[in-house]
Order: sequence, then structure tokens, then C-alpha cells
Amino acid sequence: MQVTDPSDKELIEIALKATQNSYAPYSKINVGAALLTENGKIITGCNVENSSYGLSICAERVAIFNAISSGERKFKKIAIINSEGNGMMPCGACRQVMEEFSNDIEIITLDKNKRIVKYKLDELLPNAFKL
Repeated sequence: MQVTDPSDKELIEIALKATQNSYAPYSKINVGAALLTENGKIITGCNVENSSYGLSICAERVAIFNAISSGERKFKKIAIINSEGNGMMPCGACRQVMEEFSNDIEIITLDKNKRIVKYKLDELLPNAFKL
């Protein structure tokens, strides 16, 4: 999907729709992510669990890996939400993957009152690991 500059609310709505493809039989938490690339594309992802829980993957990384496999390398924003309409914060692994490609990415989610909140990655992952 090509969009010039979607609103944060639009990105959250797209992430919410992505939760419909989630595979979460163990946690029962369906998560969706909508990633906005610097080229204006929106790429989605959902969490995919596995009975060997360590092999599960978060929605954020699915979206980023989908983007990378499509030739995208730079990202502006990512919205993260679960199917109940609640905000989700990225885990440490997802934060590190985001850092690899866009250390100034904006993370958009909802607070407990369903208000949009935004963070810059360096707020959530100070002193990130780099080679």
C-alpha cells in the first residue's frame, strides 16, 4: 500500500486489521504492526507463535522483515496494537531489530486510556548495541 503521509490513527487502524492474520494459540494475544517506509509504503505484520515458544516472532519484526524482503531499508513510523484495541510496546528484540535499520523510527501505540502515544526508538533503547 502506497501512502504519502498517513495519520497516526490510520496506521493504528491498519495495524489493528493486521491482527486478523495473527497466529497466537498459546498467548491468545493477537498483535498487528503497520510500518511506514521512507518511500511511503505501508507494510504490515502480525505475531506468529510456535509451540517451541522461542521460535515465535513478533508482529513488528514480521513487518520489518517483510519490508526488507521487498527492498525497503529505511522506516519512519511503526504502529503496534493488539486485537482488543490495546496498545503494545515492542519487546527488546524488536527494538534491537528496529535499531539496525532506523534508529530514529517513531513508535506509535495507545496508552491505557486509548490515547495515541509516540516514542522515538532512542527513548526506548538508549545505548543500543552496535557493531
